[in-house]
Amino acid sequence: MSELFGINVADGGAVGLLILVFLSVVTGRLIPRKTHEDALADRDKWRQAFLESEAARKVEHEQTGELLEMAKLGGHLLTALPRPGQQDEEEVNARDRMDQAPRTRL
Repeated sequence: MSELFGINVADGGAVGLLILVFLSVVTGRLIPRKTHEDALADRDKWRQAFLESEAARKVEHEQTGELLEMAKLGGHLLTALPRPGQQDEEEVNARDRMDQAPRTRL
């Protein structure tokens, strides 16, 4: 015969079977049907929530890509605009200022 928890089931009789069931419940190997059904329902709820979250993340990812392309276009447009006080061929120097007034120290 088979042994469970080191006890031969055939040698134990009714008392042995009762002890075996009790040990199975205490150690978590045997659970009530309601607990099992609740665990399955909870698993299904989490799975559904995950699928909805992933669908929303995919939409957000696509929208972020579109917004990034729009931002790149805006950046290119801003760099293409002429700068005040500069000719098209001249490079912008870090010392060039908008106001040409001399700086005074206080």
